[in-house]
Amino acid sequence: MENSQNTEFVSKNTDNPDDEISLLDLIAVLLHYKFMIIAVTGFAMFVAVVFSIISLKLPPEKSPLPNSYTPQAHMLIKEESGAGGISSSMSSLASLAGVSLGGGGSSRSALAVYLSTSNEYLDAVNKKFNLTERYKIEKAPLANTRKAMKKTLVSDFDEESSVFTIGFTDIDPVFARDVVNFAVDWMQNRFDELGLDTNRIEKKNLEANIEATYKEILKLEKEAQNLGASVNKGVSVWGAPNVSIETSRIQMELSAQQKVYEQLKTQYELLKVKMQSEQPVFQILERPEIPDLKSKPSRGKLCIIITFAAFFMSVFAAFALNAWQNIKNDPEARKKLNLKTKEEKRV
Repeated sequence: MENSQNTEFVSKNTDNPDDEISLLDLIAVLLHYKFMIIAVTGFAMFVAVVFSIISLKLPPEKSPLPNSYTPQAHMLIKEESGAGGISSSMSSLASLAGVSLGGGGSSRSALAVYLSTSNEYLDAVNKKFNLTERYKIEKAPLANTRKAMKKTLVSDFDEESSVFTIGFTDIDPVFARDVVNFAVDWMQNRFDELGLDTNRIEKKNLEANIEATYKEILKLEKEAQNLGASVNKGVSVWGAPNVSIETSRIQMELSAQQKVYEQLKTQYELLKVKMQSEQPVFQILERPEIPDLKSKPSRGKLCIIITFAAFFMSVFAAFALNAWQNIKNDPEARKKLNLKTKEEKRV
């Protein structure tokens, strides 16, 4: 029969199922179905290449496989000089975030890692850029947006260099850069709010006090000018003592404010010198740039993976078809599976 001729190369020892299948039998099966294997593999490779080209040519918002960009920012987290209550506290936060810092981990780095996965941080970024709408999330928007952001807004801490990195992946490189910049600023402000960098806090307080004192000096000087102008216009004898007292008061307050201003400026300049000689707790090493090189996808790798997958699937299909032909040609196997030939069906 024709079927027996097509499969006579499969196994010459079907009467003895315990015999091993020879390598030649396997090669013979592959050679018999070689055109099918070549056709399936070639077609899959062709489809993968065409799909990659189309996804590259289409606009990012319409492409099924758009280019994604991942700008990054790098910050230096100052290690704590000694261990204490805050260290154990920050280590607890790190464990809550699912991060192990090892024996010598820094509490401040633990805080950075924890904050980068906190709901407060994710919600702040989402509120600024409305990522719920951008990701087109309708069901459970708060929870699902946080879940999606944890895949795109990622952070990493290198214990050896103490460098903390924040990156965001999106099809729009400018938008991704803006998100990372906001995340960095939010993280720095949060460190300041927690009072970990005393120098920065003192610097901000001094700047605020200097500005307030300077405004007060300007105000007193203006009052003195107005009072002098009124004296030049002429005042009554009865008003002269009051003018003299008011002038003395203004001069005393002005002199006091000037001394305060000088002291504040001196403290401010000394603090600036101190800060230059010390490393800040949270220092931005590198701001994110607009990337001109995609981070993913790798279309070349995708084509290779699809081609190899199609090849192995076609090889598996070849052996499956060969096994099916063997079953159809084996009366005992047909009987077990309750299969009938065309001739048996006619009878």
